[in-house]
Amino acid sequence: MEVTSKDDFHIAINAHLLSGQAGYRSAGVHQYIYQLLCHLGQADDRLRYTILLGEGEIPPDASLTQLRSRLPTSRALGRIPWEQLVQPWVLHRIEADLVHEPVFIAPLLSACPTIITIHDLSFIRLPHLFQPAKRLYLTAMTRLSARRARRLIAVSAHTAAESVKLLGVPMERIDVIYHGVDPAFRPLPASEVEAFRRRQGLPERFVLCVGTLEPRKNHTRLVEAFARIYNGKTKLVLVGGKGWLYDELFARVKALELSDAVIFPGYAPNEELPLWYNAATAFVYPSLYEGFGMPVLEAQACGTPVLTSIAPPLPETAGDAALLADPYDIEALAASLDQMLGDGALRSELCERGLAHARRFTWARMARETVRAYRRALKEE
Repeated sequence: MEVTSKDDFHIAINAHLLSGQAGYRSAGVHQYIYQLLCHLGQADDRLRYTILLGEGEIPPDASLTQLRSRLPTSRALGRIPWEQLVQPWVLHRIEADLVHEPVFIAPLLSACPTIITIHDLSFIRLPHLFQPAKRLYLTAMTRLSARRARRLIAVSAHTAAESVKLLGVPMERIDVIYHGVDPAFRPLPASEVEAFRRRQGLPERFVLCVGTLEPRKNHTRLVEAFARIYNGKTKLVLVGGKGWLYDELFARVKALELSDAVIFPGYAPNEELPLWYNAATAFVYPSLYEGFGMPVLEAQACGTPVLTSIAPPLPETAGDAALLADPYDIEALAASLDQMLGDGALRSELCERGLAHARRFTWARMARETVRAYRRALKEE
């Protein structure tokens, strides 16, 4: 199939999970969609796009056609009916050649070819960490959507392999496309970081973890590990909005008498995150399961030494620029954390390696590779 004109194909992108307000919902997939829309025009200006929106806003400098729904799709009870009942009609009306569903699930009643992004399959691998209704819906609909889709985008090689095992999709229908790191994530001037530290009332030394407060992020074991090495000098800061099933975490902090040592600042907007990373003595990300693990790369790009989990794909994401520990082994996690905090030479080495490693990942590259996946899907007629 030869490209012969500027507007040779019309691509619809379901951007209803662009968040309209600050909170844990505006992390993760929100950033993925937002950065894709930021860079699509530069990736390939021969394609024509229509962005299907709810409450969120596309990047201000993105010259993309928008089609906004009046339905309240910021929550699942409104979004699911729109995705499955309204979206097929919309795709038919705008005569889309392909629809990209950036978060797992495609409209099953639509005749429009689809390409879907698989971020992780934790709801299948770790079902006990999810509320039953959410787990059952995601499992059933992701399997159906993946089997009907022309192609899948997996955000890591591990996620691609999981898609083959758990969704039954052949590897030849999967494109591995890594996330990028925004240039805002970089080492910042010491004066700027110190001013931020004073505004936030942060101590001189602290260990940082960034992630939604939910069981998969493994905060409770991290707190247990931190309790074993706590000496009153270094605090633990858990930045992230409240997700689900987080009561055990708060109860454990209280039971271990760490209420003054463990700080919960809540959700931090994306533009503030580089300051958090820069201010930290070390960054720890002990997640039990990920699709990619963006905070690891963000911390590395800021020159912050990283301790992360051996659980795939985090070694893939971190490369040779992080200390690794078993996320289920509290003693091993505590020992690695103690090593990181006590060894300045190790921290310096990890900083240098992390900066070099993070430079390989850009959102512009992600967008270019996504457009190539669109064109592969369009040729599979």
